[in-house]
This record gives sequence, structure tokens and C-alpha cells, in this order.
Amino acid sequence: MTDAYVTVFGMTYRVPVAAEGSRKTIVAINVGGALIPSIVSLYLLWRFPDVFAFAIVGVTLVAVISHLISKPVKGVGIVSPALVSPLVAAVYTIAVLTLFSGVENAFALAYVCGVLGTLIGADLTHLGAIKQVGAPIASIGGAGTFDGVFLSGIIAVLLA
Repeated sequence: MTDAYVTVFGMTYRVPVAAEGSRKTIVAINVGGALIPSIVSLYLLWRFPDVFAFAIVGVTLVAVISHLISKPVKGVGIVSPALVSPLVAAVYTIAVLTLFSGVENAFALAYVCGVLGTLIGADLTHLGAIKQVGAPIASIGGAGTFDGVFLSGIIAVLLA
């Protein structure tokens, strides 16, 4: 067996080698890249309900942009540039803070928009393309989008 590598958006990914004759793709949920950030996002929405309406708009905006810039890569899965989604979430949050004086908890808004927007736009909306890429394992919140989710958290902390 040999290792194969693919470079996309300046990041190099190791392509897992499937057993010969295997054509199935396993869809997994990354605990650190999808499950925990989603739970934290839901907690933040519950804890700070004043950002809920803005979060719906922001998640939609980030999801649309994330969907447009992410792409299926043969053998790897869905990948997206790491900084685009968190920066869109941060710019949206700053715009909301500028236009609406009563909004507090910018960190919660930026985190929720960046995390859920990236997961929905990059991963969930591309589930139909998983068969076409031929990756033996496709991970929601995995290597191709993990950076965007992680950086959303960092940018949210910086906005706090």
C-alpha cells in the first residue's frame, strides 16, 4: 500500500486507501470538528437568545458562501478554504454590531454563524457529492472543514 496526497487550497491531505473491491463510503461525524462545536453553538443560542434572529441570517449567509467556495475532491471528500467562513462570520458580526446598537454577545453570534454555517454549507449541502469523490471515509466536520470550524471559535474569542 502506498500513501497518496492531494493539495487543495494550499493544504495537503492524505488520501486513505480503500481495500480493493470496496466501493462503499462511510459517512462519519467528527466529534471535535462537528459534534462538540454544534453542541456549543446550541448552548450559546440557548444562553444568549438575543442573538438568535441574527444567527439565523448569519448562518444562512455563511452557509451559502461556504457552499459556493467548497468543492468535492476525488479521494479526499469536501474541502473548503480555512479562513473564508470564519472571516465572513466575523464581518457579518461586526456589521450587526455596527447597525444594531442593542446587540451584545458578539462572540456567541460569530461562533454560531461560523461553526454552523461552515458545517451546513460545506458538509451537509454536499452530501450528495460524496459518492462522486470516491473517498472511502467522508467525515462531517473532518479535515476539509475542521480548520474553518476551529478558526471560527478563535475569531469569536477575539471578538469577545
